[in-house]
Amino acid sequence: MKFRDLSDLAFRNLREGVLRNSLTTLGVAVGVASLVAMLSLGVGLQQLASSRLAKSGLFDSIFVTPKTNLRRPGGGPPATRTPDARARPLDADARAEISHLPHVIEVYPQIRFFTEVRYEGKPFATMVAGMPESSKSSGAFDGMQGSFYSSPNADETILQAEFAKELNPQTASLIGKDLILRYAERQSLAAQPGEESSGGFSVVPKDMHLRIIGVVETEPASGFGGFGSGRLLIPLPLAETLRAAQVNDLRDILRDSSSDKPTYSSLTVRVKSPALVEATEARLKDLGFSAFSLLDASKSLRIFFSVFDLLLGIFGSLALAVATLGIINTLVMAILERRREIGVLKALGAADRDVKELFFVEAGVMGFFGGMLGTLLGWLIGRSLTLGTNLYLHRQNLPGVDISSVPWWLVLFGIGFAVLVSLAAGLYPALRAARLDPVQALRYE
Repeated sequence: MKFRDLSDLAFRNLREGVLRNSLTTLGVAVGVASLVAMLSLGVGLQQLASSRLAKSGLFDSIFVTPKTNLRRPGGGPPATRTPDARARPLDADARAEISHLPHVIEVYPQIRFFTEVRYEGKPFATMVAGMPESSKSSGAFDGMQGSFYSSPNADETILQAEFAKELNPQTASLIGKDLILRYAERQSLAAQPGEESSGGFSVVPKDMHLRIIGVVETEPASGFGGFGSGRLLIPLPLAETLRAAQVNDLRDILRDSSSDKPTYSSLTVRVKSPALVEATEARLKDLGFSAFSLLDASKSLRIFFSVFDLLLGIFGSLALAVATLGIINTLVMAILERRREIGVLKALGAADRDVKELFFVEAGVMGFFGGMLGTLLGWLIGRSLTLGTNLYLHRQNLPGVDISSVPWWLVLFGIGFAVLVSLAAGLYPALRAARLDPVQALRYE
């Protein structure tokens, strides 16, 4: 029997039992909808997490620190380990050399320091962080009140929302106001007689006026440690000119270094893509620095979401497993109702293979249409979840997110999986129909 004849006959049989077959197809659709909705949620969350982390610059960043060689009191040789001949100070020359490495797009230091802020005569203790220009595109400032810095060296600041509320619960009224930043400026001391390196530094209190230009709800994060610990954010070039004493400065006194130039406790090196991180990291180590990245974290994230998607797929498949029982029931009942028809087909020369293929086509058709309808329903469920989530976030004054995604491969998977499951469900009824004796079938009724 030709496939076209089988298809025509299968569609005619399905139209005769339209209610029962429609309910069976709907059962398949519900199963596929639950599967697609679950997987679309997993895919959407994975894309959301990956895009946010990639936008923050964590996965394309390398964190560079100088190799630690501590010296004995009095400027003697390192006491804790043998000096590494390749160890180099992390100073301005090193920063310039790193910035010229292949695939490097940005090199900046991590600058954070404690400070006292005076606003309307009241003191507030907080942490200052320097923000590179690239942080504007990190997504952390999306939806902020106010604006970004007018220039890299502007005497302007952006406040983290929690700190802004300490200054004034009406955070919007802070924009355009001035505050006084009181910090400790670091000044190097000359080396003592008999010492090869600098004798440390002194601190001098300094004041400067900053204008508040924005309030950001979330804590920006970029680079090792992020900027999340900073509640008062200023442009990084401005922060570098202040030469403020930082928390790691005491460690710099103990570090054995032959350089008299100002050094950095750490640098963040950003490359063009995460695929170039490993090679650049090895190159930095060859230059005599300590370097590490979050590549392992990105791999762990992919493993987590793979397992998460698998579990969601298993739970979503349970409804489809129930739908297969409906297909088996529908086709078995069709055998009982069409025994005489099957007998006539065999009497006219139809082979057992033709009868099996007829039931396979009927099962496949129900699976195909159920898969198409189910994929559409799954997409609508995902959109509804996204809409509900965004309505809640909007009430909390938070930016919206897309937690569901149905890529093209998920559409094909949903339809294809429904057809395969339906064909598997039709296997027993097809074999049972093919084994019918035509004589007994014609005597039926």
